[in-house]
Amino acid sequence: MTEPETEIRETRDARPEDFAEVKNWIFDLDNTLYPRRTDLFAQIDARMTSFVAELLKLPTEEARQLQKSFYRKHGTTLRGLMIEHDIDPDAFLRFVHDIDYSGLAPNPALGAEILALPGRKFIFTNGDRGHAERTARALGILDHFEDIFDIVAAGLNPKPARETYDLFVEHFRLDPARAAMFEDLARNLEVPKALGMQTVLIVPSPLEEDIAEAWEQEGRGGEHIDFVTDDLAAFLRRVRN
Repeated sequence: MTEPETEIRETRDARPEDFAEVKNWIFDLDNTLYPRRTDLFAQIDARMTSFVAELLKLPTEEARQLQKSFYRKHGTTLRGLMIEHDIDPDAFLRFVHDIDYSGLAPNPALGAEILALPGRKFIFTNGDRGHAERTARALGILDHFEDIFDIVAAGLNPKPARETYDLFVEHFRLDPARAAMFEDLARNLEVPKALGMQTVLIVPSPLEEDIAEAWEQEGRGGEHIDFVTDDLAAFLRRVRN
């Protein structure tokens, strides 16, 4: 069996002219607007494992393996649990997002770059609105976004489902050809690229690379990725100037 593609395809440096027509700036939340080293999503991940373990009365390691299989098969653990075990999504979302946000510090450099972007700015997340608001508020960037499109707005159908992106585009009445999407998971950029968006993959810094799991690195060499960066604020500064 062939090993999954994890090598990052080389991309040229982004230039302002590459984004001259972009008027819609779309950002994933977890491990995109904050660095992986904060371990914020790691808390959510651990609580998802705990939820699965308690629900199905499984040992922790077995619950974690099942949780990851739900993610890979259905897009999110929540979707897998809904389909295969008919759980209450509200209870799941409340439980997994009951985490400590104190490790997040304001990021004025990123905030200044997002604020300076021309046009509309959105958070598009497979998490829920409350989690997105708490995270963005802790980063000091919540007020820089026009709106948040969360898993509830998506009808609980997560990225990378095509229907979810179509809902997002229709809801905000935006032109995908004048949009750019920033994501930490390569597979979530396939549909945006097909819709005509510029796509930017956010990867861990070299010091964080060993934190990422193998499945999180799959598809990084895909042709659907226009640009790759490990520093979102610096990338936005380059494409504005």
